[in-house]
Amino acid sequence: MGVDYYNILQVDKKAKDEDIKKAYRKLAMKWHPDKNPNDKKYAEAKFKEVSEAYEVLSDPQKRAIYDQYGEEGLKGQVPPPGSEGTPEGATFFQNGGTTTFRFNPRRADDIFAEFFGFSSPFERMGGGGGGGGGGRRTRMGGSMFQSGGPFGDDIFSSFGEVPVSQTPRKSSPVETTVPCSLEELYRGATKKMKISREIADISGKTMPVEEILTIDIKPGWKKGTKITFPEKGNEQPNMVPADLVFIIDEKPHSVFTRDGNDLITNEKISLVEALTGYTVNLKTLDGRSLSIPINNVIHPSYEEVVPGEGMPMQKDPTKKGNLRIKFNIKFPSRLTSEQKAGIKRLFGS
Repeated sequence: MGVDYYNILQVDKKAKDEDIKKAYRKLAMKWHPDKNPNDKKYAEAKFKEVSEAYEVLSDPQKRAIYDQYGEEGLKGQVPPPGSEGTPEGATFFQNGGTTTFRFNPRRADDIFAEFFGFSSPFERMGGGGGGGGGGRRTRMGGSMFQSGGPFGDDIFSSFGEVPVSQTPRKSSPVETTVPCSLEELYRGATKKMKISREIADISGKTMPVEEILTIDIKPGWKKGTKITFPEKGNEQPNMVPADLVFIIDEKPHSVFTRDGNDLITNEKISLVEALTGYTVNLKTLDGRSLSIPINNVIHPSYEEVVPGEGMPMQKDPTKKGNLRIKFNIKFPSRLTSEQKAGIKRLFGS
């Protein structure tokens, strides 16, 4: 039956690339020879098993061959095409089976160094330097590992299951503003954002792709609201992709300005209208017509407040702020006889 790589990595046969990487990260650290000084030979054997399993299952071509033919197929022991047990259309055969795919496992420490970005955690901590140091060294597969450094024989235990130094760095968030009209923020809207980014395949090569992201704008959202799409930035080797952050911006409106959950509008009126009465006619952000009669004398600091005609509240859109109407009174440079008569009638003198 050959070696069961899935069993070695403790993953399901339908495991995704990320599951395989997580499994290797955990088991490579568990069986690293420097973490098992009391049983180094056994640890080295397990370490090599885990590395070989990761090399096969993380490579789409090797994994496909292994899934069809097992370890024997990878290592050139597959029966020729057409013989019993050989599926038709095996893509790695050429010219009637004269050439087969042959897999030669790489050294375990090379895979470890490629995955984690360093061949020995002690080098990263400054304990693997040159000549005369006091630490003990053991050789495994051609690379040098040092124990007995400033953190003791088991540096791994100083940081738990995974050393801090191996954690992939994450790029800074990429921020983009999303201009929205006051009507969109009042009623809610859906925005489609087309992005272009680089994604990496299993070998680390990158390729450009385009993607459409959907932003559902909720009624009552304010300027500065952030919508985050985790890890939708460019992919780079040994880096966690950046988050894409869209920041809501508010376009200027011809009638209203926003103050928290309130809407403010300014009405220009004449002195006569201020003194004799005025009706405000407005179209709301959702298209309704409002007619608001004002029977009080309107002075320069007067403000008419209409409850419930402001912006929806973000936490509870069924509730709304207020509509606040302010007035800009135009005073005439002189009064006509008609205006004077109207003021006399108003004040009875």
